[in-house]
Amino acid sequence: METDKKKIFLNTVLWGFLLWLFGYVLGIVFFVFVPKEHIGWAILPFGVAATSWVLLKKIQRESFGCYVGLGVFWVIMALVLDYVFIVKLLKSTNYYKLDVYTYYILTFILPVFIGWKKIKKVENDKQ
Repeated sequence: METDKKKIFLNTVLWGFLLWLFGYVLGIVFFVFVPKEHIGWAILPFGVAATSWVLLKKIQRESFGCYVGLGVFWVIMALVLDYVFIVKLLKSTNYYKLDVYTYYILTFILPVFIGWKKIKKVENDKQ
């Protein structure tokens, strides 16, 4: 379990950025093959799989609250990075639609749900 706050913070930022970048790059690749209005939906399963893998294999936290904080932090990162690199840079005037809101909700729910399951497993293993 990681206990050094600086390591935890860097781990959170690094994985949050890499997951965001993964979706961003997929969006650019899919732009060639998928109709613009469906790109978000096409990325979503890949993003859920990648995020779940990171949470299960690469992220360790000591408490459920840490996973909630992780979800909040990743949502804030996604909002800021999306705004800067998609809305502003690419001048996407109609970016915020149901697929994007679903992505933000899942960015919060996945760490919370997987974190809850991991903490429960640790608690059950102690008994």
